[in-house]
Amino acid sequence: LALGVFPLPISGANAGDDGYDTLKPVKVHTIGMHQTILLVDDDPQIRALCRTTLEETGYFVSEASNGKEALEAIKETVFDLIVLDLCMPDQDGFEFLHAVRAELPKLKIIVISGFMTGTLLPVARLQGAVATLAKPFSPDSLLSAVSDVLGTKDPVGASD
Repeated sequence: LALGVFPLPISGANAGDDGYDTLKPVKVHTIGMHQTILLVDDDPQIRALCRTTLEETGYFVSEASNGKEALEAIKETVFDLIVLDLCMPDQDGFEFLHAVRAELPKLKIIVISGFMTGTLLPVARLQGAVATLAKPFSPDSLLSAVSDVLGTKDPVGASD
């Protein structure tokens, strides 16, 4: 993962013998400026294709197969972006989107869907998605949307 948990050096009552607070670890980025993305889709083939495309371009990627798994993931890791399918079992994309917007209103989310895209994708925008992609989409479309949303002129690994 692009994030690690490390103890903070402190002084005072909570400091241990080594000068570190072992009670309150913090999450910090451990690898440069690479950005982290959570892919949320119930289709393992879609997740694999998106993951490969994004990782080959330099992004760090985690996966979840439904909204419930994604909610657990965002409790553990700080993500720069979520790529979210709308139609999934257990907890669909709209339920997840609503829950995330209540807790993390600034988290960037791209919604993807292959079901009723003319209706569902505009609704997702109204409910807080910063961008949408209709399935099927090309790897270039995904990379373009991700770099636009994250504010990078070119995908992360394009100049490496």
